[in-house]
Amino acid sequence: MPDALDILRHTFGYDEFRHHQAAIIEQVVNGGDALVLMPTGGGKSLCYQIPALARRGVAVVASPLIALMEDQVQALQQLGISAAFLNSSQDQFSAQETRQRLRDGSLDLLYVAPERLLMESTLEMLDNCHIALFAIDEAHCVSQWGHDFRPEYQRLSVLAQRYPTIPRIALTATADLRTRQEIITQLKLQDAQIYVNSFDRPNIRYTITEGHNARDQLWRFLQMEHPEDSGIVYCLSRKKVEATAEWLNKKGRLALPYHAGMSAPVRREHQARFLREDNIIMVATIAFGMGIDKPDVRFVAHLNLPKNIEAYYQETGRAGRDGQPASAWMTYGLQDVIMLRQMSEDSSGSDEYKRIQQQKLDAMLGLCELSSCRRQAILGYFGEKLEQACGNCDNCRNPPQTWDATEAAQQALSAIYRTGQRFGVVYLVNVLQGKEEQRIRQNGHDQLALFGMGVDRSQQEWRGLFRQLIACGHIRVDHERHGALTLTEKCRPLLRGEQQLHLRKQITPAKKNRAPRRKSEVRPADQPCWDALRARRTQLAQEAGVPPYVIFHDATLMAMLERRPASLEAMSQLPGIGEKKLERFGRAFLTVLAQFERDARPASDRPDTVSDTLRL
Repeated sequence: MPDALDILRHTFGYDEFRHHQAAIIEQVVNGGDALVLMPTGGGKSLCYQIPALARRGVAVVASPLIALMEDQVQALQQLGISAAFLNSSQDQFSAQETRQRLRDGSLDLLYVAPERLLMESTLEMLDNCHIALFAIDEAHCVSQWGHDFRPEYQRLSVLAQRYPTIPRIALTATADLRTRQEIITQLKLQDAQIYVNSFDRPNIRYTITEGHNARDQLWRFLQMEHPEDSGIVYCLSRKKVEATAEWLNKKGRLALPYHAGMSAPVRREHQARFLREDNIIMVATIAFGMGIDKPDVRFVAHLNLPKNIEAYYQETGRAGRDGQPASAWMTYGLQDVIMLRQMSEDSSGSDEYKRIQQQKLDAMLGLCELSSCRRQAILGYFGEKLEQACGNCDNCRNPPQTWDATEAAQQALSAIYRTGQRFGVVYLVNVLQGKEEQRIRQNGHDQLALFGMGVDRSQQEWRGLFRQLIACGHIRVDHERHGALTLTEKCRPLLRGEQQLHLRKQITPAKKNRAPRRKSEVRPADQPCWDALRARRTQLAQEAGVPPYVIFHDATLMAMLERRPASLEAMSQLPGIGEKKLERFGRAFLTVLAQFERDARPASDRPDTVSDTLRL
């Protein structure tokens, strides 16, 4: 049995394991089951890929998306690992070739969707193979309480019954305590070792703002923080995806739409461009992103509120997988709150399901209205305690002000009550501001004592207050009466003056732009060499038909730039360069480095040729 550390070094090009990787790999290599919770970019894949190479037979990986399995297989093949997938994108000849490789034992890893894995024909084929292990990726999909529930995942319990001696490893980056327990129960992992890494992604800066002039806010964010970076913008509806992508293109940024209403070939084309090209913004619904292995996504922006913290964490986790600084930026407004509450109430789930989904939405709203460290709140949601404030979220960097909202809240609640709990936000704000409208006069609400009582507050301030009262649970939205606001029992102490209410003060974003940040941390003197290394990587990626990061990550190119290796032996010491990649690509990058080394020397000291430099 090959040594796991040797595989890590020679195949994957890293010197040491991170987090709990060593313990997890030992557990699985020795035939034990494992449940692994590790953040995106934390190295989950190695936890089953190395045991797949260390154990005899083929590792069967249940993976939820075609794009995800194809991406991972491409990356493994570049490392010289025998990997393949079975899915509906293959033609009959390719699928038959993969089945033959499975039968003759020449595969190290086989990726397959749960639906195909559970087909009796697939299971019968596996019955006649030597199986090293089963890996269940994105295991949170097994939970009906989770954000990516896939019913077929629950049927994967058959693996425990049919192959009781084969080790199984379930992996996810997103699972609260309830979801973890359901993973264990549904997949019959009661005897598995559980490994929980920190959920913290310290390289990601969290920023959440109020949703007025959302497009303008997004544009300022892009111009100030990410003027040339690749990133993802999430929207709640297909229509908003299309409109936002068109608007960004008109503003001069290259943006591609992605949603389930588009044809499959167009979705595949847009995803392939996003993976292979630089500086592209993908504007998408949540149909895009699970398992996307693009390491240099520098930002994830939300133009609408996610349904829960798990979804928010999963989506923002697609930024900064390479460990370099990245942004998670979101703007949301009152309409998001109303829409998501309506979606929750209108769902076909049981009363218990609706109650839990409502609790999750409340937690997401609480995160938005928070005035303390956001990272502490996110980690606390997953059961992890961060002792000190992070210093890298908007609340830490610019602590928000709070205000005594008791009197204003009483006015808002009274307006709902005095108008019969039959009207929406716009009408109530108009009453509070004393607007002379025919509808208000017809209803006699211009005669109320509170008519015009809130004239000193802007419409935006009142809308923000109503949003916060909904978020706090003092108000609910009655969708059967077209969005009318009604009071809840929770508001009684506040309305009677028995309780004080302090809320986050709403801030109007500054109009002026700061100077754009540098697009990389490369020193100006090194920029030409950096650009040349990236250009060579792009060329090699195009020739191989893979995304550039499959050749080398940015972190590996940065190590080349900083250490300037002059030989293959020196290059082999850099992170992310295993034996196969060194053999395939090493000299191409040494040539680039040698050229810049030669140009930097005095003319009298320069070798006559690049090959002379390589021999030095």
